[in-house]
Amino acid sequence: MAGERKRSYDPVALRGRILDVAAAAFQAHGYHATSTHDIMRKAGVTGGAFHHHFPSKKSLGLAVVRERVAPEVEQTWIAPVRTAKTALKGVLDVFEDIATSLDAQGKVFGCPLNNLTIELSLADPEFQRAVGEVFDGWRKAIADKARTDKAGAPNADGIGALVVAAYSGAMAMAKAEQSAEPLRLCASQLATLLRAMRP
Repeated sequence: MAGERKRSYDPVALRGRILDVAAAAFQAHGYHATSTHDIMRKAGVTGGAFHHHFPSKKSLGLAVVRERVAPEVEQTWIAPVRTAKTALKGVLDVFEDIATSLDAQGKVFGCPLNNLTIELSLADPEFQRAVGEVFDGWRKAIADKARTDKAGAPNADGIGALVVAAYSGAMAMAKAEQSAEPLRLCASQLATLLRAMRP
């Protein structure tokens, strides 16, 4: 028909849409509680299109960790800490930014990385490796920043582990309480500890 445009097929956009829907569903409901049928329906894709990109739910889950969760950790945590004046300032700013975002959101779903780690890492070595790589990069970025501060932190690796562990625990508490307050309490104590550890 004259003037009628053919529908274009964009496999990259389709794959990205599936990943976005899956990441949001896993965050809100959990990996096991989300079916591939739920994802296909919400993404508006056929079974054939879905399985062309993700042969199994596990392959989709791993892609979510590597292509959605890892970049989110990079954007939310790693980049701000790297560009901050000091590791301490970067860490405290991230805590406050996230707490403010949770206040505005009005609901706490928890840390996507934590949620998937708790649900999947013990049961599957591939998931364990995937989430472990994200944690390692996150911890290392904070440690590297701590090493560049003035004379350098005496235990930069320990600082990196402490910050990641403290944030992860605070987010779990925030999810349980549906409040950002545990993040602010944790940040306040981290500030005291990290200032005391400075050379």
